[in-house]
Order: sequence, then structure tokens, then C-alpha cells
Amino acid sequence: MLTAKREKRESASLLIKGGHVIDPAAKINAPMDVLLKDGRVAEVAPPNKVRGSADEKFDARGLIVAPGFIDLHVHLREPGQNYKETIATGTAAAAAGGFTAVCTMPNTAPVVDTAEWVTWLRNPERGALVNVFPIAAATRGSKGGTLTDFAALQRAGAIAVTDDGKPILDDDVMRMALRLGAELNFPVVQHAEDTRVTENCSMHAGPTSFRLGLRGMTAAAEATIVDRDVTLAQQIRESRLHVAHLSTADALKAVRRGKRAKARVTCEVTPHHFTLIDENVGEYDTNFKMNPPLRSSADREAILVALADGTVDAIATDHAPHAAHEKQVEFERASFGITGLETALALAITQLHREHKIPMTRVVDLLAAGPARVFDLPGRGTLAKGSHADVAIFDPKKRWTFEAAKSRSLSHNTPFDGWQLTGKVIATVVGGNIAYRE
Repeated sequence: MLTAKREKRESASLLIKGGHVIDPAAKINAPMDVLLKDGRVAEVAPPNKVRGSADEKFDARGLIVAPGFIDLHVHLREPGQNYKETIATGTAAAAAGGFTAVCTMPNTAPVVDTAEWVTWLRNPERGALVNVFPIAAATRGSKGGTLTDFAALQRAGAIAVTDDGKPILDDDVMRMALRLGAELNFPVVQHAEDTRVTENCSMHAGPTSFRLGLRGMTAAAEATIVDRDVTLAQQIRESRLHVAHLSTADALKAVRRGKRAKARVTCEVTPHHFTLIDENVGEYDTNFKMNPPLRSSADREAILVALADGTVDAIATDHAPHAAHEKQVEFERASFGITGLETALALAITQLHREHKIPMTRVVDLLAAGPARVFDLPGRGTLAKGSHADVAIFDPKKRWTFEAAKSRSLSHNTPFDGWQLTGKVIATVVGGNIAYRE
């Protein structure tokens, strides 16, 4: 793998030639050449019509050239948990998955709830291969009580706030968070789970949890929080509510209600929730344990409809690496979460495009333009002239087998080990420099 730092010395400009550009934000779906220069998109033109010259050329014949993907929801585990992942290893996995930007969750040790920790995350010494956008804690210590200093966090470079892993349960605290977010045009991201009714639960409540003798999380535990938050967002008109890793049909109904009312409500779903269901847990396989849990087939069908019809704004991985000893225990004791950066595109192409006939333009929108709109990241999610030179180049027809042992992540907790998938990232360009090449 070539690092962004190394290639930056080698090339100031790059011509991506012969590919098929899909850029939903710029309404491009055609054979185009793309010239990148000085970290920006300099030209996008029909084949052989680019006027400028380049130091290096990339042959993209037979490949799709798309805006770099943006993952709204990743756990890079720093500070404090670098035995699971580091910013360097996590962003290497991101680059291998076509992601040129990742948004990091604050539930680390310590919690990222101050401007100083936001600055620390953004320091080049962390060794990031892709753009890192910190999301800071919404309450001090993510304890759900006192709000953090949103303005200071925003000035330091945080792009949103959340207590991910924990919900903001108190109605007044959530109302204050949305009001303060509205004043600053700052998104509030909610982990939608009523933990008062999910304590000691380890999977979705249904026939499978009953058969396995495991306490189950009801769909209502998610939907009631989303319903409350959407109601608050409708009342606080300039607030920006983003629902993280939405997983149930009933929660989607609340999001649709908010969107119809013109509230600033957005949501993301994960590849594992549009691919798997609770029955896939099998016989206590902890690689299928995540939060929100895998849901019913009816919930999965509702998610597929919402991905197709535009209700869902983005695909996010919820990349959650864990060390082997945290997964190789009894199901109820195992940590929640799976890795996902290197399989997201292939699962989207395999499940959404090939099996469910969702257009490739929509898949790219969900991975690039949609996320850029959710968190208002200017110059990203598009290849329009002048935008950041962040590009994902992939083969939509390449069949391959994912081998977790070869992952660039430090952790290998995935249910997709050994899966045969279609769609493979061939190269990822960050700021005009090749950060990954197959």
C-alpha cells in the first residue's frame, strides 16, 4: 500500500483517465477524465478532452470513478484504546474501502468532550491516511447530564456532537442540545436506544433471542427515542438532528414524519443492517453481536425500501473494532460491534445494486454526496471543479473474497469473513495523492 505522505512528494498532479464518472451531486454519469492538481479537482471532461497536463496518469478503464466516500460513523479507539485500533490503522482500513474521510465517535478513554481532545485527534502526528473529522461528546463524559461547550468544540474542529454508545435520555437535556445546536448550526447525533428497557440485553427481541435464551432489545426501545427526538426537532426549527445507525421500521416512520414536516432530520444505516437479520446470530456467534442489534426480516425490508426511496441519507459503517479477547467470550459478555470499513462498498453493490436493483448512482450518493450533505462538508462528496481532490476508484464487477486476517484494521471482528462479494476498491485518492492502490 502506498501512503498519502509518500506519494505527495512524487506527484503534484494526477490525471485519472478512461473511467466512468458517477457524481450524483454534479449530475454526472458518463465516461470522463478527471484532472487533479494542487489538492483540488482541476478539470472533469469527456475522454481525451482535458486541457491541462499531469505529472502522473492513472488508467481507470473499466472502472467507476466516484467522489471519495465519507463515513459518518467510525470508532478509531484513540485516545486510550489503541490495542483495538489506532487512527493510523483505522484510516488505512478506510482508504482500502474507498473512504477519503471518516467521522470519529467520542466514546474513547477519556471521552472526547473538550476542545483539547478534538485538537489532539486532528494532529498530523496521529498518522491519518484520510481526512479525520472529530465528532465530540454532547454531554460531559457522555453521562447525559451537563452539555459540553459546543461552541469551543466547533471552533476546535468538531463537526457535530453525540453521546454515541449512550443516548441522551433526559427530555430537557436533549431539548437544550438541539437548541444550542440550532444557534450554532451544529448537528446533534443521537444513539437511539432507551437504555432503561435494554439493560442486560444482547440482541434483538424475537424468536431467535427466545430460542437462545437471551434477553432481547425491542424495536420500540429505538423507535420511542427517535419519535421523541423528531418531535423536538420539529419544535426547534433550525436544529439539526441526525439519527445514527437506524435499524427499525418504526424508527423510519418517525424520520419520514420529520422530513415531511420539513424538519432538519437525517439518518444513516449500516451495511450489516441492510444485509443481515437476527437469525444470522446462529448459535451465539459474537461476530454478529452489535448495537443496535441485527433486527427482523421485516425491519431489514423497511430499510431496503428507505434506502431506495431517499428516506435514508447515508450509509455509515459504525466500524467498531474489538480485540479477540473481547469477542471470544460468552455472547452476553462479548463487546458490541463489528469492523466494516473494507466491506461497505462491496456489500452495498452486492446487496443493494445487484440483488435489489438500486441504481449505482444511488449507491454512490449514499456513500459520498449524502454524507457530505448531512454534516455540511463543503467541497466534499463531489468531483465538481474546485472541490477537494478526494476520489474512490472501483471495479463494480470484480468478485473477491474478504479475508479478515488480511484486514488493515488492528481488529478482525467481522461476520463477513470468507464472504464472496462483488465490487472492489482499486484505488483511493486523498487530497490528490494516492492513499491506497490494490
